[in-house]
Formats: sequence, C-alpha cells, structure tokens
Amino acid sequence: MTALAGAHVLVTGASSGIGREVCALLASRGARLLVTGRDASRLGETAGSCGAEALPADLADPSQLARLAERLADASLDVVVHAAGYGAVRDAATAEDGLLRGLLAVNVEAAERLTRAVLPGMLARGRGHLVFVTSIAAHLGVPHESAYAASKAAQAGYAESLRAELAGTGVVVSTVAPGVVDTEFFSRRGEPYARRTPRLMPAGRVAAAVVRSVETDRAECIVPAWLRVPVVLRALAPGAFARLADRFG
Repeated sequence: MTALAGAHVLVTGASSGIGREVCALLASRGARLLVTGRDASRLGETAGSCGAEALPADLADPSQLARLAERLADASLDVVVHAAGYGAVRDAATAEDGLLRGLLAVNVEAAERLTRAVLPGMLARGRGHLVFVTSIAAHLGVPHESAYAASKAAQAGYAESLRAELAGTGVVVSTVAPGVVDTEFFSRRGEPYARRTPRLMPAGRVAAAVVRSVETDRAECIVPAWLRVPVVLRALAPGAFARLADRFG
C-alpha cells in the first residue's frame, strides 16, 4: 500500500474535471502536489485550493512537454496520476487528417514521455506508483469515437505492458477506466452526451477510485463496477456481445 501523507504526487490534467477532483482528495490525505494543465488560470485555482505547485503546460506542444519532462526528472515523485486527455466525436469516414495523431499526442505520447522522465528515479528508490486514467472506450467500441477509443486502447496497452515490466521493482501501475463522467469533456469534444445509459457520474467518483487504487495497489478499476460485465462478456463471448451491442448500443 502507498501512504499518501507526505507523498510527492504529480497530477496531469489538473485544471478541471477528474484531475481537479483527484487533487482535492490527495490534498485531504496530506499529499504534496505538483499539478499541470494547459489552462494556467484554472490551474492556479486548483493549486491555490490544494497548496500545490503549478506547472502550466500544453501536453500537445512537444517543446512544452519536453520542458515539463526535464523539470520532473529531478522531482523525486512518489505517485504520478495521468489524468490529462481529450476526446472527439467524428464519423470514421469523414474524420479530418491528424485527428488520431492529436489524440495520441495527449492521451498516449504525453503520458509515456512523462513516465520516462520519472521512472528512473522511482526505480532507483525502489518505490513509486503510476496511475493512468483511461476510459471504458479502451475496452468497448464506441460508435463515432473510433479515434478516441484507439488512443485510449493504446494508453491502456502501454500501462498493462508497463505493469508487467515493472513487476517486482516496487513501482506499481494502475489503470482506472471510467464510463461517462459529468465534466467539460463532452463540450470540448464537440458533442453533448445524449445516451440514457450509462448515466453520467460525478468526477469525484472517479477521483475516489484513483485514490483507492493508489492506497491499495489495485491494478485495474472500472467505474462504475457494473461496466465490467460487458467487458467480461466481450472477452468470453464476443459474438454474443456483438449481437447485444448491435441491438442495444
């Protein structure tokens, strides 16, 4: 188990949504926070409310990402929560050039680059925890979100491979895969959430799962828990899952 009181923790995507809620919970447990996000003003609000150090950066910008990675290499971090990310709704046939590239840059490449920056220090100390906030879209296909689902599946695959590679080193890797969360994600992706199920859930619920994953060294968490049912069904009976998905969405 990872003790959070006094732990040095980085949270990406801390300007809003899940990242901001994670910061609040970590601060309540006595963690010492570094926070990063692209909206400097809102990041400053998060930092002020949590007693954190703010490191504004647009993770889609290679130069800003490189500067942030260089800064973190000597930060002696105990925990990193990769909560930054964004989505997009597009028909696969008409998606613009570069859409997947942009999603991969933030959802996958930035997390990988920052992990490489902090991992040598964690390995040298023989302890650390890396949390990747993925998505249920990494496990189940989502119509009109093929590029986003591909980026999140890549992120989840990276985390799973990293977990296997780091086994026995003292560095733990967790993934938290939320369903639909009531944040600005949907307005930013260009289309509101219109489905009846799954229902929107508060960002704080996902943040609580992130913190529990760190405190209990949990490898994978799907939020809400019932979404594990279709994930397991897809793995065990893909044909039946496909028929149900075609009928009910």
